Amino acid sequence: MFELTLMCPENRVGTLSDTLEALDALSVSIEDADAQTDAEQALFGEPGMPPPKTGWQRSRVSALYASEVLAKEALDLLQAQDFFSDCQLLGMQAVAEQDWVRLTQSQFTPVEITPEFWIVPTWHEPPAQARIVIRLDPGLAFGTGTHPTTRMCLRWIAQRGHGDESTVNHALGRVLDYGCGSGILAIGAAKYGATDIDAVDIDDAAVESTVLNAQANQVHLKAGFPDAATGVYQTVLANILATPLKVLAPLLWSHVAPGGSLVLAGILGTQADELKAAYAPYCQLVISDQQEGWILMTASN
Repeated sequence: MFELTLMCPENRVGTLSDTLEALDALSVSIEDADAQTDAEQALFGEPGMPPPKTGWQRSRVSALYASEVLAKEALDLLQAQDFFSDCQLLGMQAVAEQDWVRLTQSQFTPVEITPEFWIVPTWHEPPAQARIVIRLDPGLAFGTGTHPTTRMCLRWIAQRGHGDESTVNHALGRVLDYGCGSGILAIGAAKYGATDIDAVDIDDAAVESTVLNAQANQVHLKAGFPDAATGVYQTVLANILATPLKVLAPLLWSHVAPGGSLVLAGILGTQADELKAAYAPYCQLVISDQQEGWILMTASN
């Protein structure tokens, strides 16, 4: 395979990317050309919201082609376009053959939640000290245990789940994982003794991943779309992002049983006040954990 690497200004990113795709690029990726420098720009977006920008002031665009001939043909056609006068070729090079499976696997190693609770890919042996293990490989749905928001939620589950099985069930009770992704939080709750668990998501791939991951971990839960969430739960978990969490405030709180707990993640520390205001008519959110700029917010009914 051959890779074309191009530089373009922010206002040409969309046009250049679309053109590369139309010219049969196998993939197109965009990066900040000033990453790891003082000029680096942080761009954040959330589902359902328009992107803040289509690219960076100086965007590095990389396109992968099946052969050198196709890459050269694409470059020739690009250079004939008026918009390309603002862009420049940085390079065209062969991509070294690699064992992509092993390369991907090397990026995912066991993740410690607590000294005795670990997330372990199937190609690794669990650490000797691991007493509770979730077996999980990276897939189409969000949630491998590597992101701080996931780790904080799992830590909360582990803290509530200390004790024998009867204590665990009493602590977690009936569990709702809203926006379940890979199902990792629901599986974590099951590992800590919860036996009545609903895991819901709007994404087909997430529901399918949750079912398969639950089977792989030999735990029982019910996975489906959001309308499968019924009644109230002792524990309501939602690791999404701030904007949908604010919209979902009345719905999520309506599922929290008297004496139950609401656990929210996917929130930046700078968004704490927004979330507190959104949930103020229903409950008082507090920051229960924080890591790498992300926070875990909880409330009790």
